[in-house]
Amino acid sequence: MQRLTEKAILNNIRKQLPFTAQLEDGSLTLRISEYQPHIATAIHHGHQLRTSLHRHILLTESERYYEEDPFTGDFISSQPIVFQVEDSRYEYDLNRPLADCVYQTAWGKEVWSASLPQNEIALSKAKHSRYYRILKCLISTLEAKFGLCLIYDIHAYNYQRIDKKTPTFNIGTQQLNSRHWRKSLDNLQYQLKHIKLPNLSVSVAENVVFKGMGYQASFVTKHFRNTLIMPIEIKKVYMNEMGGEHFPLVIEKLKEGMKRAINEHAATTITRFTKGRHKLVTHILSSDLPAQVVKLDKDLYSLARGINTLNYLTPKNLKQEKKRFLHNTFSYKPKFTYRQLDIDPYKFKERLYRLPVEDVLDVGIQKLYRTVIDQLAMRIELLTSIGTDKFLYNSLRYYGEPKEEDISNAKFILHASEYLPTVSTTVDATSAVISFQQSASEYGVKCKVVETKNMIARAMVCGRTIKINTNCLFNQTDLNALIHHELGVHLLTTANAEVQPLNIFRLGLPGNTHTQEGLAILCEYLSGNLPLHRLKTLALRVIAVAKMVAGESFNQCYLDLINDYTVTSDDAFTITLRAYRGGGFTKDFLYLRGLKEALHLYKQGDISSLFIGKTGFESKGLLDELIARGILKKPMYLPKALNMKNKEDPVMHFILSSI
Repeated sequence: MQRLTEKAILNNIRKQLPFTAQLEDGSLTLRISEYQPHIATAIHHGHQLRTSLHRHILLTESERYYEEDPFTGDFISSQPIVFQVEDSRYEYDLNRPLADCVYQTAWGKEVWSASLPQNEIALSKAKHSRYYRILKCLISTLEAKFGLCLIYDIHAYNYQRIDKKTPTFNIGTQQLNSRHWRKSLDNLQYQLKHIKLPNLSVSVAENVVFKGMGYQASFVTKHFRNTLIMPIEIKKVYMNEMGGEHFPLVIEKLKEGMKRAINEHAATTITRFTKGRHKLVTHILSSDLPAQVVKLDKDLYSLARGINTLNYLTPKNLKQEKKRFLHNTFSYKPKFTYRQLDIDPYKFKERLYRLPVEDVLDVGIQKLYRTVIDQLAMRIELLTSIGTDKFLYNSLRYYGEPKEEDISNAKFILHASEYLPTVSTTVDATSAVISFQQSASEYGVKCKVVETKNMIARAMVCGRTIKINTNCLFNQTDLNALIHHELGVHLLTTANAEVQPLNIFRLGLPGNTHTQEGLAILCEYLSGNLPLHRLKTLALRVIAVAKMVAGESFNQCYLDLINDYTVTSDDAFTITLRAYRGGGFTKDFLYLRGLKEALHLYKQGDISSLFIGKTGFESKGLLDELIARGILKKPMYLPKALNMKNKEDPVMHFILSSI
């Protein structure tokens, strides 16, 4: 981080230049990623105290954390303008007795110890003066630009030594014009109340712990009529103030909650007082992609690119073992062999967890990368255990297992009777390749379409290549469905991911498996190419996975599908193989669940953000935010099925509405 003089910082602010810098004496840090009408401050952040007092054995650990406001700067790190004071509230001199060497730097209150040298008092006062000159310049610039400025002044308070009930968040309003700002202050309370913390109830109050009598509030109120400063004290529920231990899960939720609360409040207040058009939450956040995110993304992609789970899970001896099994379905147990893993799992995970995720300041983006890294670590453990007893356990960790609701939905579908005439399968793989090529040309997307022998699925996408199973025949409806599924979703999201500024959408977000498959089957349905037999296949996959998890043998599952659901021997083998490969692969139950979730979201509104790459349903809110902020690009290609107007099949509508 660069160190700048006060003059240089003031010049940058007046020119409205984004920058991150420390004042040359190291006493404060200012980060402006974009000039927006709100500032977040943490003037007792205390990072220097936490790192430097190991050399100054003057206070006990509990006293250190009791006197500081640790982590308050972290709670506002997602904001576009962050002002942190790195000096602690107390300073120390090893050459004096403790009673003489501690003096408060109370940000404007002259409470310095009389025994201290005048030059030290003058130095501390100078630091305060610099801080307020910079703050005044910043507020003036924002008021001139927007007509309004909001300041979220974040502190923390101790409560374990207080023998009374205190709120999680306390807002100090005594120095504010509460009549003028009442609706805004009520909205702030509302936003803070909706922060969820693990194993903690959340409450908000005004002027219970303190009344906002700090010097910063006095300074702002005195000098600026169009600036609302909101002193917010957070109860130290995120740490043990007595011993200093911190609670990472609570801190993470506070970071997420404070980002949402501040942004929602700022958007509402700015809209109300500027009389402008509605100010979206995403429009008050930075539109720049931080360099730390770009580097992290590049390093992660370089490490994890090319790891394709299905490549390692397709049996090398599939054809031979299928022939042997079908010759003796009662007693022969298939012995599948798999491709060797060519990745050192220990080095891979070590490198994964060394990636500097903590350097990413936006809590939403940081959390996204953390979950992707955790997912990749689990995927490597899954691949490491292929063919062993641990594989099923790792598959359950990675994909989960069908719930009672999933199984009930599957059985409901399987009770339905076919109501359309059977269509003969007359389209061979060669003709299917031509149809895929024509559709790709209509989309204007470049890809290869090839026939392949040794594969389980009828068609699949690998990168920019669509593989068609040479041994399969198709009817026209099935072929249309595959085109909308494989090309219209899997290939297009691959192409969309390649033009995004972040490679993470090529690797895949958490939950991307059932999101991709759910969207793909949704497009089959919207295009009018989802017949009942296709839906029943998805239901049978749920049943097969449930049987496998319950401990049934490969042979018994195969025979149950034939006897209970009148499945052909070829289809029964494929469905069973998909569930039992590797030692127990639970992925297949997610197709039906994914369809249910995709259809639900589609009915709610725009789902285009889910097509920017290999995304996840649970990340949709963040994706919408990042697209609105201009950090991510809108999808270049969208499935045609989303805009197709087909006569709805009333039977399929009833079935899908019932699950």
